[in-house]
Amino acid sequence: MKTKNKFLAVMFIGLAITVTSCNKKDETTPASDQNTTFSQDNSMAENVYNNVTNITNEAYDYASSGFMKSTDGDRIYLSDCATVTLDTTAMPHILTIDFGEVNCLCNDLKYRRGKIIVTFTGGYRHPGTVITTGFDGYYVNDNNIDGTKVVTNMGLNDSGNLYYNISVTGVIHLSLDRGTLSWNSTRVREWTEGADTRKLRDDVYLITGDATGIRPNGKTWETEIVNALRKELSCRYIVSGTIEIRPEGLSTRVLDYGDGECDNIATVVIDGVTYTIFLH
Repeated sequence: MKTKNKFLAVMFIGLAITVTSCNKKDETTPASDQNTTFSQDNSMAENVYNNVTNITNEAYDYASSGFMKSTDGDRIYLSDCATVTLDTTAMPHILTIDFGEVNCLCNDLKYRRGKIIVTFTGGYRHPGTVITTGFDGYYVNDNNIDGTKVVTNMGLNDSGNLYYNISVTGVIHLSLDRGTLSWNSTRVREWTEGADTRKLRDDVYLITGDATGIRPNGKTWETEIVNALRKELSCRYIVSGTIEIRPEGLSTRVLDYGDGECDNIATVVIDGVTYTIFLH
């Protein structure tokens, strides 16, 4: 059973994930297939690069008085130790989010340092806008985040919602010399709620697509979102949706983010055995 954690009460403290089993060990399953590390690594990358877009939107809201300006003025991610600069004289425009050279405690209780650098050809809501994100010495809880993320506004879909094609070529250099995690993804992000307000906290997105990854030990995996991931900006976590994970040489896993509650709990099913993972 999932237990509810109040929003703002449970945060990402590190990018490691603690795992416990909900069931007794299935003696017919090889011990090497009992771990949930592939699910942990995929969830880590998913959250890191998803939050980059959320931080970017909040930074633009903070730095401008344009269409993304929030009426409530609160910040979900950025704290006072982050410096945001916006250059709209250049083309493409440049947004820089500088967390400084030492760890900066952000409002989601994650420590960040370094820079997120964003170029964009137009407004976030404008069809055809291309937003490209890169990093300069950017760390989250001492994990070095690198790579490129490209978001393209595709206009309105058949449901009348704005949607975005998103590609990530990502590399995470894990803290404490634990190796490198690679993650490449292709996503569609549909803006289903909150597009008609100036607030950020009422925004809801549904995310679909697939990804591939390489663990520090060289083992690979593939993923496919089988039920759309629901991301509510009022919550630090993905609140629902399922991902099928196909690791190299092991059984397919199903990662389930839950039933819509804002908490840090997900489950992984491997060969009929259910495990609980806590998203830190």
